[in-house]
Amino acid sequence: MKKVILMILLAFAFSQTSTAQLDFGVKAGLNYNSESIQSVSQDVFTGAESKTGYHAGIWLRFKLPIIGFYLRPELVYTNLENQLLYKGSQTTSYNFQKVDIPVLIGKKFFGIGNVFAGPSFQYILNSDFSLNDIENVDTDGFTVGLQFGAGVELNNLGIDVRWERGLNTVESTFLNVSTNTNVTFDTRVNQIIIGLSYKF
Repeated sequence: MKKVILMILLAFAFSQTSTAQLDFGVKAGLNYNSESIQSVSQDVFTGAESKTGYHAGIWLRFKLPIIGFYLRPELVYTNLENQLLYKGSQTTSYNFQKVDIPVLIGKKFFGIGNVFAGPSFQYILNSDFSLNDIENVDTDGFTVGLQFGAGVELNNLGIDVRWERGLNTVESTFLNVSTNTNVTFDTRVNQIIIGLSYKF
């Protein structure tokens, strides 16, 4: 059902480009990841420490019938990393790569400023720990988040700051090789995202 909703939203967004003034461009920037990881079946993770990631992608923007409002779908590759303690003594990095598809509704003001908000559909491509005794990491790939923020544009260059919050729990599992047991844990993604964009 989630994938059906995503496809409907994207189909609606891109169908409007034929009748609306279209802007498009590229973007890249930094992600400050405040993700928390906690175990459900065993108390194995403690002391999560956020780290900085990065993103890059493309975006479209076209005007809506309401004056000053626009719709901006994006397609973005994101790489994130978290550092945490495993069983209270070993430091490990948990990193994952995902595709984000924010569908944002925004409003311009004062000619250069804008504010925006909307859902961000996320598909996790890959995830991994840096410890040898953690294998077969399996993450529920499709998740939904919410983004909102503000930015400014000067000619073709733009910069924005946005906050993203995960709206649903991502349940994941891995094989603990030392005990030969599967461990289930929850991953919740919250980020501060700083992006630089260029309009063609």
